Amino acid sequence: MAVIAISRQVAALGDEIATAVAKKMNYSFIGRQAIERKIVELGFPADKLKKYDERKPGFFASLAKDRDEYLDYLQTAVLEAASEGDCVLIGRGSFIILEDLPNLVSVRFVAKDPIRKMRLMNEFSWDEKKAQQRITESDTNRLGFHKSFFNLDHEDPEHFHMVMNTGLLDVDAAAQIIVELCSHVISEEKEIAGKKKIDELLKAQHLVNALIFEHKLNISFLKAVIVENRVVLQGVADSSALAEKAVSISKTIMPNFIIESAISVVQDFKAYP
Repeated sequence: MAVIAISRQVAALGDEIATAVAKKMNYSFIGRQAIERKIVELGFPADKLKKYDERKPGFFASLAKDRDEYLDYLQTAVLEAASEGDCVLIGRGSFIILEDLPNLVSVRFVAKDPIRKMRLMNEFSWDEKKAQQRITESDTNRLGFHKSFFNLDHEDPEHFHMVMNTGLLDVDAAAQIIVELCSHVISEEKEIAGKKKIDELLKAQHLVNALIFEHKLNISFLKAVIVENRVVLQGVADSSALAEKAVSISKTIMPNFIIESAISVVQDFKAYP
């Protein structure tokens, strides 16, 4: 049960290679439409997706409550897809959402701007100026998306097992390299550990979702971390009573775990509505 997470620049053949890898390994391909469909099924308004999906949120969007809600739904969608195992996920921060999985293989695809421009010009019959505008827009949005939601630089190679220049490789060759990479880095022990970890991550995310969406607790940046039989709640609340309520509810939801609070209490803290 390996999980492959793909990050890519626009026109770096990411979707094409991910699809080829899934076919070679008989894995499920989890693309944009599948993730968006799941996010909407979970409860996020479809008309708000375009504000956040691999985009740099505007100033007010970055402060809005639905920004946090989008992230919770996105993480749930990615985790549930990964829990099925044997899958290839592309984009949407999947490489960072799943970074703690022992059975994760994360790969990023890049190419030089002249090559990316030529690919866009050939595919869409664009002129060079329009192709460059698309590249600049996409690069800016994806940088802002990862910075806003995950506070990281997605171009940093330290996040990946491999960064591949697709200007030097065709789709089939790149896909075969990933197949070989998986065979070398994913062991049976890692698969077993990965299944256990994804179960923990899903339990933690479902707890967060219950506190926010079912019990309507207004705790910003809420996160739950499971360590063996303990659950630690993190986030920012405007009162200690709210943090205590989160702990109390969590105990009823997960009675077999010790619930602890690391929620920061900031008086008069209010998220933008």
